Amino acid sequence: GAPNHLTSAADFRINPLAATSNAVTAAMTRLHAVANLEATLAKKHDYDALVVVAHDLAAVEQPLVAQAFATARAVDAKAAGALSLVPCQGAPGGRAVLAPTGPVQRDHDDVRRYAEAARKGLLRARDAGAVKPLVVLAPPPADARHANAARVAALGALGGLWEPLEAREARGASVEPVQAIGWCVLGGGFEAADAAWVEAAEAGQRLARDLCGTEPERMAPPRFAQFCVEAFKGSGVKVRVIDQQKVLAKEYPLLSAVARASLEVERHRPCVVRLEYTPKGKVEQTLLFAGKGLTYDTGGADLKVGGAMAGMSRDKGGAAAVAGFLLALAKLGARGVKVVAELGVVRNSIGAESFVTDEIVTSHAGVRVRIGNTDAEGRLVLADLLSHLRVEAAKATAPRLFSVATLTGHAGRAVGPYNIALDNGPARSNGVAERLAAQGELWGDPFELSRLRREDFDFVAPRTKADDVLSCNNLPSSGTARGHQFPMAFLAIAAGLDKHGNDSANPLCFTHIDIGGSGCEGGDWQHGRPSARPVVALLATYA
Repeated sequence: GAPNHLTSAADFRINPLAATSNAVTAAMTRLHAVANLEATLAKKHDYDALVVVAHDLAAVEQPLVAQAFATARAVDAKAAGALSLVPCQGAPGGRAVLAPTGPVQRDHDDVRRYAEAARKGLLRARDAGAVKPLVVLAPPPADARHANAARVAALGALGGLWEPLEAREARGASVEPVQAIGWCVLGGGFEAADAAWVEAAEAGQRLARDLCGTEPERMAPPRFAQFCVEAFKGSGVKVRVIDQQKVLAKEYPLLSAVARASLEVERHRPCVVRLEYTPKGKVEQTLLFAGKGLTYDTGGADLKVGGAMAGMSRDKGGAAAVAGFLLALAKLGARGVKVVAELGVVRNSIGAESFVTDEIVTSHAGVRVRIGNTDAEGRLVLADLLSHLRVEAAKATAPRLFSVATLTGHAGRAVGPYNIALDNGPARSNGVAERLAAQGELWGDPFELSRLRREDFDFVAPRTKADDVLSCNNLPSSGTARGHQFPMAFLAIAAGLDKHGNDSANPLCFTHIDIGGSGCEGGDWQHGRPSARPVVALLATYA
């Protein structure tokens, strides 16, 4: 059933320590489409550096670019493939940054090379003192792989300028000095509508990075919720926070078990953040998201040891990405798609009240779950959220259910820095994961597709008549065969979604997205930049 107490954004009660900073809603770097480079350069402007992104600098005939490349090549024989800062008379600020992409047309190349080059070029211009650079993108090859290169490059540039929330709050605007970027594609092809789309997408990614990447006290559950309340003001997205512990214990019993040791510390108490976007006009499909929001994961009674706890403030990347997707969707005013999300915002603490292995806890769906490992807590949180969304899907138009989570280390071990998508039977019949992966490939947010198998259900099958499902084995997922696949089988059973397969009277599409390998750049969970994935792939698929 639905929770009987929902705290609205208007009357949300927040710990006084959680005073909201203006860094929450601070404006990001603006992006301006420049239709004609020569006309812009001929008139008065305040750009202060030229940044050139190209897959073949030698082939660019625009006079300023050719002049800058000749200057670079005169002192560096490898200038065609190296990032260069050179003096350039007539260029904004008298300087140019050359940012080659490297090869883009080999079988294994993809559009991400444009994002990477633009990011490096913008950062070099910033470090040289530029606050309003003008970016020139040479036309990419005319093939489908690079059709979105201009937008992808712009996203790479803006995203590279992001600095952590803690830095912005402590040191002010000076940590993000670039105020605006002019963006020009030689020969045309980047207009005001493109700039608006990129800004909306980056606003969503920025929210996701802030929520995911911020340290565990600044983004403890109540403060995470308040950050969402502030971020969505004026967006049209409804925000509700379920924070009363009696309600959570009744409606989200698995989530509450995970949070049990945190209840003694007021600032660590759990909540569920519910977001809802309703488009103007007819609703053609409904997306229902469960987001894992572990603000800190000690592992619980199965404590993470040997340094394995470092970076576990980023275990909220799934919830962060879902929030970012909704913000971007709302900024674009997407038509036809309604989105409902529940974010389970919890701290898996350790203490006298910790839940422990061998406990049996009954889920919201009425499934008796035997705890196999308290460090497999994220799937417990997701199961209750998915069960609520399952009930809501019964009355929704063309529902699609998703879970998004930094769920397993096995994801990173299996596929490296890629998102993983797994479908249940109905979702697979409808090509949900395949469509997401196809769009992700074109927008620089790529997926690997995985498959749910009968062995995954066998793995979590009950060993006694006392329980209905086992949450996990007692080994790390990275040391377990099918370590990122079998958790989806658990989710399906514990949330009651196994009763909604293709063989049922009411099939429901359910796709699980594991960002355990893609949630932080370089796989560095303690110091790496949060990637905000898969916000762009979701946006490209459903906006």
